[in-house]
Amino acid sequence: MKRTVTLNLAAALVRFLQRQYIRRDGVEHRLVNGVWGIFGHGNVTGLGQALEEHGGRALPYYQAKNEQAMVHAAVAFAKTRRRLGTFACTSSIGPGATNMVTGAAVASVNRLPVLLLPGDIFANRKPGPVLQQLEYPGSQDVSVNDCFRPVSKYWDRLNRPEQLLTALPEAMRILADPVETGAVTLALPEDVQAESYAYPEHFFAKRVYTVERPGCPLARVREAAELIRASRRPLIVAGGGVHYSDAAAELGRFCAATGIPVGVTQAGKGALLDEHPSSLGAIGVTGTAAANAVAETADLVINIGTRLSDFTTASKTQFQHPRVRFLAINLHPADAHKHGALPLVGDAQAVLAQLARALAGWRVAAGYRTTIQRYRAAWTNIRRGLVAPRRGVPLTQAQVIDELNDACGS
Repeated sequence: MKRTVTLNLAAALVRFLQRQYIRRDGVEHRLVNGVWGIFGHGNVTGLGQALEEHGGRALPYYQAKNEQAMVHAAVAFAKTRRRLGTFACTSSIGPGATNMVTGAAVASVNRLPVLLLPGDIFANRKPGPVLQQLEYPGSQDVSVNDCFRPVSKYWDRLNRPEQLLTALPEAMRILADPVETGAVTLALPEDVQAESYAYPEHFFAKRVYTVERPGCPLARVREAAELIRASRRPLIVAGGGVHYSDAAAELGRFCAATGIPVGVTQAGKGALLDEHPSSLGAIGVTGTAAANAVAETADLVINIGTRLSDFTTASKTQFQHPRVRFLAINLHPADAHKHGALPLVGDAQAVLAQLARALAGWRVAAGYRTTIQRYRAAWTNIRRGLVAPRRGVPLTQAQVIDELNDACGS
């Protein structure tokens, strides 16, 4: 006979989240590190009580002051943790929930995990409408939480406590999957949070989601290496995926060995330090003169961990060489195929190591290296002029950021 544990939905949710872990390179991390929240209609009497009684150190609660800000904070945490952990965010019914929609979109667009737990209208409809409930007469099964559907990688409304048994494992799988990750939304009707069910005891056992580092087939790596060898003006575009893969050191070694210059996207900033001889700084609409000048004449663009947004490609006007080719390293197949690229679907760190071995002994031509250094020097002079303090003039934002960078050694 199966052993069961009788809990209400909210308590079961808390207990389950406490036992979720993510592992990469043999190191385990807690998947959901706590809950940001603002309590009110829809979440205080169910989830709020469950966090008070069962949360503890394994799932601490942090009071937020604004719903949108707490989602941004959770997403920022996920980014700094290289997607190896995130936070849950809970809100009240109505405007509290809709305040989280922008943060959900940011998470999904940037493929960063965040778990959203908005309170929802009563499933039994007896007390409705509650104070902040927005009524939609055309369909009584629609609430403002349906706004999360287009900006979530997984969405569900739990109208029965036993629905946790299928919803939670799938929600955690998506949070932990670097290809599918983004905002995960579980709408929690206020009354259902307090309904009990006899859950199987094994449902609350520890679960570990392993993030692999897949490489590419050697034939594809050799094809990519030949494409690089045949190029005269290659350029690397490094995105956030370099950070999420912990591939920055591998990228630095690869560029030092080959001499290929690097422009970074907004999410990829810091993937290659400014003092590296291959670093051209940011690329695209908000890029440096150096990176954009090199991009304009590049005959091979090597995209690493970037989704090639319009800011990076200047709405597809950035790369002007008439015979420009693209090569892409990305875990997400759709991103790896963009712009008709030769796709290297795999982990950035693993594939860069494969490419480095395939290109052993090869470097870009001396003339191209000289051109890169000339662009770097010109941009450095421009940058120094922009951040140089002026007597009697208040500091600009650029000057303040430059001082902070110097203080932090970055």
